[in-house]
Amino acid sequence: MTKTYRQGQILKLIRGKRISTQEELAHELGALGIAATQVTLSRDIRDLRLVKTRDGYQEMAPEETGPEFSMLAAEFLKDVLRAQNLVILKTSPGHANSVAVALDNEGWPQVIGTIAGDDTILVITTDGPTAEAVQERLLDLLDRG
Repeated sequence: MTKTYRQGQILKLIRGKRISTQEELAHELGALGIAATQVTLSRDIRDLRLVKTRDGYQEMAPEETGPEFSMLAAEFLKDVLRAQNLVILKTSPGHANSVAVALDNEGWPQVIGTIAGDDTILVITTDGPTAEAVQERLLDLLDRG
């Protein structure tokens, strides 16, 4: 197991439930089969820019990440297609990567990940109905643009 994987699981845990202490975090990771010492967790918390609030650990507000997805979608998104659990976005040539990064930064829970080429983005979801919901959401953005 890599540091990146462990930190990804930490983010998934704190986004899904209230975790107020490193002990609780270690317990939740242990339930996933991930052993981590207090020193490792402290380092991960710092690396992930997590802050302790009365509602448990939270991610700090992100620093400036670039243009918002809705703005980029309105300008560069040309078509939204679906194939089973995949959503395919067609963009203007040369703009797929920036649109994909902006979509990733949106943090939509239905989107597992994206892969971008020059003018095409592959959006990966868990199943067909989820892909359909994501496609509809994206088409709504196009209709408003």
